[in-house]
Amino acid sequence: MSVTIKTKYLGDLRTTSTHIKSGNALITDAPVDNKGKGEAFSPTDLLATSLATCMLTVMGINANSHGLNIEGVECDVTKVMATNPRRVSEIIIEFTFASNDFDENAKKILQDAAYSCPVAFSLHPDLKKSVTFKF
Repeated sequence: MSVTIKTKYLGDLRTTSTHIKSGNALITDAPVDNKGKGEAFSPTDLLATSLATCMLTVMGINANSHGLNIEGVECDVTKVMATNPRRVSEIIIEFTFASNDFDENAKKILQDAAYSCPVAFSLHPDLKKSVTFKF
C-alpha cells in the first residue's frame, strides 16, 4: 500500500499536507478557540468539509448515472464543537440546488446518494449529521 498524503508540522500549531499523486497541498491552523491563529482550515474544519464534499461527490456520481444536472449545487457547512472531550458533536450541512426542476424521484436519488457517502459511514454514530436539501 502506498502513501496517499504526506503531512509535516511547521510549528506554531500549523501543518502542511501534500497529496502525493497530484502534488496539491493544504495548510491547517489551530482555531482561535484552541490556541491557534485561525488563519486556515483547522483539522476539525476539514472533518466537516470532508463530509460535505463526499456527499456532493457521491451525489454527482449518481446524478451522472441518472442524467441529472447538479452543477452549481452549493452547501453551507456548520461545525459544532463540544467539550469533555473536545470534539465535533454535530455537522450541519444545507445543500442549495441551482435548479429546482427535480421531480420527487430525482430528489430521492440525490438525497439517498448523499447519505451513502463513505465519509458518513466512517464517522462515529454519536456525531450528529443534520442535513437539509433546498431544491
